[in-house]
Amino acid sequence: MTAAQVKPETSEANLAALVEFVECHPRLAVLGGAGISTASGIPDYRDAAGEWKRSPPMEHRQFMGSHAARQRYWARALVGFRTLDEARPNAAHQALARLESLGHVRGMITQNVDGLHQRAGSRRVIDLHGRADRVRCMGCGSSRMRHALHAELESLNPRWTALGAAAAPDGDADLEADFSAFRVPDCSRCGDGIWKPDVVFFGDSVPRGVVERAFALIEECDALLVVGSSMMVYSGFRFARAAARQGKPIACLNLGRTRADDLYTLKVAAPVDASLGALVERLEARLAEGSLNRRPA
Repeated sequence: MTAAQVKPETSEANLAALVEFVECHPRLAVLGGAGISTASGIPDYRDAAGEWKRSPPMEHRQFMGSHAARQRYWARALVGFRTLDEARPNAAHQALARLESLGHVRGMITQNVDGLHQRAGSRRVIDLHGRADRVRCMGCGSSRMRHALHAELESLNPRWTALGAAAAPDGDADLEADFSAFRVPDCSRCGDGIWKPDVVFFGDSVPRGVVERAFALIEECDALLVVGSSMMVYSGFRFARAAARQGKPIACLNLGRTRADDLYTLKVAAPVDASLGALVERLEARLAEGSLNRRPA
């Protein structure tokens, strides 16, 4: 497969290229990343060059092995999760849901944990890295909604509810303080289990069943569209490699460098939300025009 043809920042050229790709490949799989949700006010981790903007997020081994790390995590989350919880779907989420309803998209693999694709109306969504609105006990496996745990955290740590800090990715906050007095409850069901967000931390493994469903989606589709992802994390990058091995065309809509740049047949460097919105408008206009043309005289 040849290197991607990178379209210039001309909106009509971008739009024409995306429309052609979607129309030529009617069974699309979409692989999405953090760039889809930034217009909803959720920060991302990486810059246009694919480099970290901030310190890497919490690792699984660190979270599980250190009570102090869990104190820091949950104290910051008590402040930062407000941004994630209050976020609403933007034009990119809505456009992808509309593409699915129009029959162009067979399914979505999202690396995000915010649940915004489902809120926008997408029906077949594979949450590759889990969902941040749920928590799970690492001892007995019981789960609960995250807002219930946060209510318990607020009751145990009332002074923290008044703190403010800049929002960070995935419900974190840029808050530095003495966290040693922050109280973190254990699981009430098993007595001493550790509550962890039901998401894949760095160092975690994506559950086998989730990976199998994602590979099955790649297998049944005839092309892949990567949206708003630098693809620097292997858990998402492997699906682009799988599509490439199967000889399936891959298009990318993303501002900046990605790990998979040499796999694309088309790369559009343009804002995600505006481009997807315009794509849907153009496809709907063509659909309406086709319906008019098919009407009997």
